[in-house]
Amino acid sequence: MGNIIGTGFNAGSTDGELQSLEEDLRALADIGVDTVELGLTSLDLIAGGRIVEERAERLVALTKQFDFRYTVHGLVSSNFMDPATCRYQLDAAKALAVVCDRIGARILVQHGGCLRADQLAERADADSRERDALHALAEFCKPYGVRIAFENIFTTELGQYRQTPTELAQTVKTVGHSNLVALIDFSHAYIESTYRGLNFREELRAMAPVAGHLHVHDSFGRPQAFYKPHHIQENTALGIGDLHMPLGWGDMDWEGIFSELTFLPDTVLMMEVGRRYRAEQPESLARAKRLIALNGGQVAIAAE
Repeated sequence: MGNIIGTGFNAGSTDGELQSLEEDLRALADIGVDTVELGLTSLDLIAGGRIVEERAERLVALTKQFDFRYTVHGLVSSNFMDPATCRYQLDAAKALAVVCDRIGARILVQHGGCLRADQLAERADADSRERDALHALAEFCKPYGVRIAFENIFTTELGQYRQTPTELAQTVKTVGHSNLVALIDFSHAYIESTYRGLNFREELRAMAPVAGHLHVHDSFGRPQAFYKPHHIQENTALGIGDLHMPLGWGDMDWEGIFSELTFLPDTVLMMEVGRRYRAEQPESLARAKRLIALNGGQVAIAAE
């Protein structure tokens, strides 16, 4: 047995209401997934860092209708490096951690931070600001048994300050809290490695020892740069950007990656392959299960 305990897909609301989330969950139940990552900030669930209790109660009731293991994706815009919003973001993340506990989710995803090119005065303290916020959030999460999964992101604008996957892994090590793990987003690492001229597989190797959550979706590792598609499908046609495609549509060597890397115990392989690819989700699920089996075999061999 390996350290990956389950797999599934992300789910969220399309209109801020619970009904569209419920429809997504029912479709995933029909496919047969065991784990779902809830994009809770697609709902009007938190207001000014406080839980909207009536909506939270409805969410709890909804999640109890399904036999899923849940993880939670926090603010997609999360950015503990930003001094103007860091306090507000920390308040919202703490509220989400409480919601995680109520629905039995033990992972809360937090994105790695960044600064704009013009935030020169804030650059020197960016890393320490992020580390302090992560430690505070991890301490808050400790009594709830929730782990913060700190996700690597790719550069999204010119002159932006952002950590590489290797640097993000070092942040996790520096904070050194049992309720903080790294989250490897393989496509994000692929795109950033292309952009910066880094060795993609070396970046993954740096993150794996502290990784307790995985985001898996396919791409070609090509930065978006200045290309603007008319239809979103035109990005797919060119293989450009953070595509979130079904496994096998890009050129990622999934078998090579999962036969090599070892992750932390109780890691979830979460596929961020959404409802747009509902027809392809079953095959991606089957492939993910094969990757888990491959990774488990690799761990067993390594232990002999």
